[in-house]
Amino acid sequence: MQVLTDKGAMRAWSREQRRAGRRVALVPTMGSLHAGHLSLVDAARQHADVVVVSIYVNPTQFDRADDLDAYPRELDADLARLGDRVDAVFAPRDMYTRGGPAHETWVDVTALTQTLCGAARPGHFRGVTTVVSKLFHVVEPDVAVFGDKDYQQRRVIERMVRDLDLGVEIVAAPLVRDPDGLALSSRNARLSPEARADALAISRALFAARDAAGNGETDATALAAGARAVIEAAGGQVDYVEAVDEATLLATPRLDRPVVLAVAAFFGDVRLIDNIRLS
Repeated sequence: MQVLTDKGAMRAWSREQRRAGRRVALVPTMGSLHAGHLSLVDAARQHADVVVVSIYVNPTQFDRADDLDAYPRELDADLARLGDRVDAVFAPRDMYTRGGPAHETWVDVTALTQTLCGAARPGHFRGVTTVVSKLFHVVEPDVAVFGDKDYQQRRVIERMVRDLDLGVEIVAAPLVRDPDGLALSSRNARLSPEARADALAISRALFAARDAAGNGETDATALAAGARAVIEAAGGQVDYVEAVDEATLLATPRLDRPVVLAVAAFFGDVRLIDNIRLS
């Protein structure tokens, strides 16, 4: 495994792989890796000959300075977790121009970022799409893997790639949960034991909604309201609980199309997101 910190060196490494006829996969991360990230790496290995994991805590996608400051940074531990699973790690010191004119070029996907986390965290997805676009231009991957825990993010990236003809195949990987149901997230490490136990209400609420839909319930609004009640009863401060069209991410009142029930809620000062498909 090579660890590269310079953009030029990363681009040269990737181009060398492609000249040799190898297909390159990228797994973008912000580090603090867990089993969910490793599942993305395993998915990438199925679609490419060489796998690159990027590790960069992107400041432009944070809407709160305290959240950025608290985000875990543990590069040495992340490298140990990756071991021989990957061929290269791209860990840039910075992705934005420093010491000169301020960075002022942004990539902005419009409609798909108006709901859910886009509505709750203004500017968040502009930061995501800009840094992912920059990563694509530096690494020049053939394929990139994104997990469905960040469902809206994956849809936004797919739209960016399509609209800008970036030529990167986007692979969606399933959400991964702990055995008790909590969706894996780097933020989980910041939960107190009590908050973590309370946060299980999120998956409990989503599973209940999925089961109700499976038993014939078609009122998506009622399912979302029921999930919200379960989360709030456990002490969660709900940011949103919405049943949305799987493609447009717009709220839908009935299960007459593919629907995702999406949640964002605070337990303590930690914001968690989760989702489940309702058929």
